[in-house]
Amino acid sequence: MKYFAVLLPMLDEEKSQTHRAAHLAYLDEQRAKGRVFANGRFADGWGGMVIYQSESLAEVREWVKNDPYVAHQARRFEIHEWEMVH
Repeated sequence: MKYFAVLLPMLDEEKSQTHRAAHLAYLDEQRAKGRVFANGRFADGWGGMVIYQSESLAEVREWVKNDPYVAHQARRFEIHEWEMVH
């Protein structure tokens, strides 16, 4: 299993507030499927980060595109494979 850090920088603060509940519900669904390792927002208001678990960058990209924050253009995204050190 690989880990992918998804950075979600703020594009539109108002849209982010509007879609926050749907975004968190989406992450809960993904977590229930074993896809989310960790998530949270940055304290400075820059945006947030989700660490997904998957074998494929393409799969993670599809999951991220379905996140309400991304789908409604409240946030943009960057995906980086993350090599976690135990």
